[in-house]
Amino acid sequence: MIAHAMTFAFGCFGLGLLCNLWRLYSGPGIMERVLALDTMVINMIALIVLYGMATDTGLYFQAALLFAMTGFVSTVAYCKFILRGDIIE
Repeated sequence: MIAHAMTFAFGCFGLGLLCNLWRLYSGPGIMERVLALDTMVINMIALIVLYGMATDTGLYFQAALLFAMTGFVSTVAYCKFILRGDIIE
């Protein structure tokens, strides 16, 4: 039963990732594209954690944590660049 649930979760998060990729490509403004990129990071974190659960390995959880920190910092830096035009003050 858990194998079917994992397959369903992989499919749902993969579909969400494809929808975000479409929004990133066809977003009307730059802010919608930043939001799509941030949501893609969240979907990738979910896929990494699911893969770690499927392989029963703890290494992927640490990789997901590092990916989450990097995604947060890059989103904040990109938004600051859009608002101010400069990252470093």
